[in-house]
Amino acid sequence: MIKINYPAYDFRIKKEAAKEWIFDDFRKQWLRLTPEEWVRQNILQYLVQVKQYPSSLIAIEKEIALGELRKRFDILVYKDSKPWMVIECKEMNIPLTESVLKQILNYNITMQTDFLVINNGIVTYGFALSNGHSAKLSQLPDFN
Repeated sequence: MIKINYPAYDFRIKKEAAKEWIFDDFRKQWLRLTPEEWVRQNILQYLVQVKQYPSSLIAIEKEIALGELRKRFDILVYKDSKPWMVIECKEMNIPLTESVLKQILNYNITMQTDFLVINNGIVTYGFALSNGHSAKLSQLPDFN
């Protein structure tokens, strides 16, 4: 398991029509503040503030094709113009089970990243992939 100390960040949150919204600084838009979005926004701040990943190389909730299926990944980090790390976010009360790992492995069939990360805001697991083998990570890799 990877221990993550999320940095403090002054999220912009508003209430409209009895619903909460959060401003996503990456996508430059207001999004419904769901439990999963809260996890996603916090891990994004960790990547940029703590791990120093360039925000310009992070894609969020983009569609990919898995055969004839269309799916959306949560976070994809690029490095050297290639997909480098994919991150799947779940809300805090969703356990990170084998089915979550299978979900991100399916995404990676298309993306072929070096790193897989699953996170629910409390628990984080990461894996380095190389030559058909995987190794559990004790921390997220540095970008440089």
